[in-house]
Amino acid sequence: MSLDQLIKKCKKQDAKAQEQLYRLYGSKLFSICLKYSNNYANAEDTLQDAFITIFDKIEQYKNKGSFEGWIKRIAINTALQKYRKQKVFEIVAEEQIEEIEVEIDEDQVSLDYLLKIIQQLPDRYRLVFNLYVLDGYSHKEIAEMLDISTGTSKSNLARARSILKEKIETNQEHHVQSIEG
Repeated sequence: MSLDQLIKKCKKQDAKAQEQLYRLYGSKLFSICLKYSNNYANAEDTLQDAFITIFDKIEQYKNKGSFEGWIKRIAINTALQKYRKQKVFEIVAEEQIEEIEVEIDEDQVSLDYLLKIIQQLPDRYRLVFNLYVLDGYSHKEIAEMLDISTGTSKSNLARARSILKEKIETNQEHHVQSIEG
């Protein structure tokens, strides 16, 4: 069955088609939910909520643009809604924020470790870091999505990078010590 046929059946609330759509996109959307959640259980809840929204709003999808892009935006927005309500952001003045670059020795830092330390970031830093670095949103777009100022977005990104840099450097030091010791 083609994607267009599957979408048409989902628009008619066909349970088998919905299950097939879930199987087709569940793991991709779960990885997005995991990126924006602070633990596995919250990511599972967010995925469930995202699919409920997808099935409720699938009538609004008009076959213009990528369907995958459309459902990814729903997953991201579902994750962000939980944090908007919590007011996890500190308002920051619009002064110039220092850009921090993080050097990563890919032989010493695994992708699993990176994802783990990103998940450990405080919510406000993790959300901005993921939106900016991993999903390519601008600070202006992030500010609108999270109802914060662009300065707050920049500040939270700088703080996230600083924390990640510190953890990576500590991890690399331990790695070198274990090789030397």
